[in-house]
Amino acid sequence: MKKQFLLMGSLLLSTAMAYGAAFQLNLQGVRQLAQGGTGTAVPWDAATIFYNPGGLSALKHVQAYGSVQFLSANTRYVETPTGTYSADSKPKTYTPFNFYIGGPVRYKSKLSLGLGIYTPFGTGIKWDDNWRGRYVIQDIQLQSIFFQPTASYRINDIISVGAGFVIATGNVKIQKAIPLQNMNGQDGMAELKGNASGFGYNVGVHLRATDNLQFGISYRSGVKMKVKRGYASFTVPTSLSGSFPYTAFKSDLNLPQVVSVGVGIKATERLSIQADANFVGWSSYDSLIFDYENNTASLSDTRSPRRYQNTVILRLGGSYAISQKFTAMLGGAYDPSPIRDGYLSPDLPDNDHVMVTGGLTFKPNKKLCIMGVFEYVFTPKRDGSFDEANFGGRYQTKIINPGLGISYDF
Repeated sequence: MKKQFLLMGSLLLSTAMAYGAAFQLNLQGVRQLAQGGTGTAVPWDAATIFYNPGGLSALKHVQAYGSVQFLSANTRYVETPTGTYSADSKPKTYTPFNFYIGGPVRYKSKLSLGLGIYTPFGTGIKWDDNWRGRYVIQDIQLQSIFFQPTASYRINDIISVGAGFVIATGNVKIQKAIPLQNMNGQDGMAELKGNASGFGYNVGVHLRATDNLQFGISYRSGVKMKVKRGYASFTVPTSLSGSFPYTAFKSDLNLPQVVSVGVGIKATERLSIQADANFVGWSSYDSLIFDYENNTASLSDTRSPRRYQNTVILRLGGSYAISQKFTAMLGGAYDPSPIRDGYLSPDLPDNDHVMVTGGLTFKPNKKLCIMGVFEYVFTPKRDGSFDEANFGGRYQTKIINPGLGISYDF
């Protein structure tokens, strides 16, 4: 029995900060998302504060920009090898958002300043309270908000550079069952909450080789998110309450560094084509360590291996000016999962992502732009296991994600 308690204590917080391709939200600009997530080479608008700070000085006016997504994901689990049991995650809509403001400090100035507020990691998943994986996870919700003051300088007509300082905040809430029943046969319960913070930076270079050819490269640093004081509470039989006390905990989590390179080509007066490649340094997420304030024989400090692997995301997109007021956009991307076999957990049943995107912009006048986007994401079926909890099966996820944005040039 003591061994079982220790195992539960080890697994209890191992899902608290799990993340992967499914929790990396590449939704920081409507135009960029509609073109497959490309944005490193072409500074379409103030969202370049995120995609490539070096492009900010290409804006001719100060611009205010806001957007919101309405992301809905569905994951199906099938028990393998029999296939006799299946479960679907509960429907829920998440609303990642972005706000940017930036531009030249004065008319035709080479120096531009800006601020970005965006949500690069987040969402979650909710399963039925009585599903077969309830001892691994029932509900997990993650959110992060990054604040990025940014400066960009146009060295000459070809080269611009930029940098931003990132102040990161986040929170997590988790619920899972504990295999300890009360007199009525009801499972015990664990609920975990925590806030995290960290710092990083974002730098980029933009090159306008010709009027028809642009290049970009950017580097977003890794961010160490520190949970200085989270809290875990447990509902267990009274006789075991001393083994699972209400306790604080602390932990560190390394969000990955990202190197992006991109090219933008103006093929005709109306058609432009962009391509990006993103190197994502997921290997920084090697293990998850939790330090509990109140240790017991059943709840000791834990080190849970994750061994994520680095990935490269490929993106392609284009835009076509239908008229002076309307522009249509289309794109796609391939985002491989960083999760190795043996580490596939139902809190993040991740697999390679295939994304198809499209959108439309409407400019009723020279200053105002209204943008719409739709993204569809699907993953192939993946058989895998979470060896630490001895739980496995087949997963498949589908995501629909419409979004709206608006920008205004002052």
